[in-house]
Amino acid sequence: MSDDLPHILVVDDDTRLRGLLQKFLSDNGFRVSTAGDAADARGRLAGLDFDLIILDVMMPGESGLDFAADLRVSNPVPILMLTAMGEPEQRIAGLEKGVDDYLAKPFEPRELLLRIRSILRRVPPPPAAVATAVRMGEATYDPAHERLNCRGHDVRLTSIEAALLNALAERPGDILSREELIERTGASGDGRAIDVQVTRLRRKIEPNPRFPRYLQTVRGRGYVLRPD
Repeated sequence: MSDDLPHILVVDDDTRLRGLLQKFLSDNGFRVSTAGDAADARGRLAGLDFDLIILDVMMPGESGLDFAADLRVSNPVPILMLTAMGEPEQRIAGLEKGVDDYLAKPFEPRELLLRIRSILRRVPPPPAAVATAVRMGEATYDPAHERLNCRGHDVRLTSIEAALLNALAERPGDILSREELIERTGASGDGRAIDVQVTRLRRKIEPNPRFPRYLQTVRGRGYVLRPD
């Protein structure tokens, strides 16, 4: 299963329900881990990052409400509370503890799925990491300032060339498809437009553009930047 899928932690002392939720959510495009109580959940959270927690209110030992309140002190992970008590007081108590949403048992699985997706859409994406300067032989590129220097002299880049280098420098060693690079750079046209920009960049960074060492083509897949 891909590591890019949202990872959900299901915390419920009902073994049967945990198993059903794990299968249902896995079948609908999520990675799923489970825990039987708050202590078990803490162990999972100590070693993994989760995109959302599905948390039962009524558990032996520490209740879901108390666990949510304690978790909120240091962890902003979204929480969807499952409760057998649908009274407004219980809903308000959960919201006061920092719960993002709640769903009363028994529930319709499709409604659970809609609520999960709604919560995940509201979560702001993590800030994009700024790539550090990359060295390519006698050329150095500084993504933070979109500045290319070769043999001590600044080399002018167009906005598309800078965007292309930024995208590649953020993920050195990763193959980026032409479609992804079009989206990242705003280049007009089809994949051929990216090919043209890559050719221009190679003239600026490669010792021998005809035999590129740093900005390489991966046939049928796209391009990859392999800095020093």
